[in-house]
Amino acid sequence: MSYQTLLTSLEDGIFIITINRPDKLNALNKTVIEELSAAVDEVYSNAAIKTAVITGAGPKAFVAGADISEFLSLDASGGEALAGKGQEQVFNKIERSPKPIIAAVNGFALGGGCELAMSCHFRLASDNAKFGQPEVNLGLIPGYGGTQRLVQLIGKGKATELMMTAAMIDANEAKQLGLVNYVTTADALLLKAKELLTTIMSKGPNAIAKVIAAVNAYFDHSQNGFAAEIKLFGECFGTEEMKEGVAAFLEKRKAEFDK
Repeated sequence: MSYQTLLTSLEDGIFIITINRPDKLNALNKTVIEELSAAVDEVYSNAAIKTAVITGAGPKAFVAGADISEFLSLDASGGEALAGKGQEQVFNKIERSPKPIIAAVNGFALGGGCELAMSCHFRLASDNAKFGQPEVNLGLIPGYGGTQRLVQLIGKGKATELMMTAAMIDANEAKQLGLVNYVTTADALLLKAKELLTTIMSKGPNAIAKVIAAVNAYFDHSQNGFAAEIKLFGECFGTEEMKEGVAAFLEKRKAEFDK
């Protein structure tokens, strides 16, 4: 599928989605949101895609925020609709993907960009990355899940401070806070992402999907996370994947999950 604002490539099961508006610091406008939704649908539906990376084009920004010029025509109901559409069509869809989707953050990840990174299953950052939720500078709050996911990832106190002050943090502080898993040079960022995803792809894909579901259940107040884990654990026993994994362990060989 071709896109106006995204570049995509698929190699060895890894689908790389690059937001390609470097002249606008990859800001999220209506078209980007719609195309990200379609690209994530590809992740869900294409059997050749095993894992995915979301990144930004150019050296300056992952995503520097939303396209503010689109805000001026919105009233309260329009703003609510914008947030709801974005959350359901992109951010929640990424978080619920049964295939791992990780963020490779280079440069600025601000506002909607930080929210996009946080919706991924985990994050890597280049050493020039900057994170922040500066919406209060515009008289706004985060609308794409930032008030929820930032608290989940770094705790209430620090998350509240960052959102109230609109302060930016660098990659190393983000790692210390648990917002990112790894910090690399800009040149090594995608290489590290591919290395991690290659390791993940060597594991049972059904089990990986159930890890995602079980972890998400912890934050889903409509269900009991422990009960969800019990159910998902039990479901694993009904799969050929589990039989192969256990047999390989007992036979002291590498499991072949891709048969």
